[in-house]
Amino acid sequence: MTSARRPALLSLVRPALAALLLAAAGTHAQQAAPTTYNDVQQLLSAGKHAQALTQLDARLEQNGRDPQLRFLRAVALTQLGRQDEAIAALVDLTETYPELPEPYNNLAVLYAARNELGKARDALEMAVRARPDYAVAHENLGDIYLRLALQSYQRAGQLAPAMAKSVAPRVDALRGLLDAQPAAAR
Repeated sequence: MTSARRPALLSLVRPALAALLLAAAGTHAQQAAPTTYNDVQQLLSAGKHAQALTQLDARLEQNGRDPQLRFLRAVALTQLGRQDEAIAALVDLTETYPELPEPYNNLAVLYAARNELGKARDALEMAVRARPDYAVAHENLGDIYLRLALQSYQRAGQLAPAMAKSVAPRVDALRGLLDAQPAAAR
């Protein structure tokens, strides 16, 4: 499985959505025919998300526990704009296979897109707990912490106008960090 990294989610992710999770080479790949994964990945890469989802659903009827197929199904749902279903699929996957970090990371991307930063943070913390050397999740967690810090400083300034002046440099610095990222990263 590969981690979710998607543009247009403010500062959470970097590469294009087409590369989101398509390089799936999970540890459970032996549970289904290797061409199934490749076929689905090709459909997703070609923008044929509905067709990929149909194939995945048919394959999952035969082997509903296959984590790779379930993961790719969440990718297809995401690319079809069906975020609620994708979130439900990823939550279910994390409950069944809590040792896999990628579903937590992808879940965090979806939560961040909704500005549910606390949930995104929690999911990323689970990802790094599952795999402490998972660099993508650490990077995404850092981006979430930046966004949470910005929100906290802004809120402090709103709650105590006298404090607004003292937090302004930190707000500006955080905005600068977030704005300095390439357009594809936001």
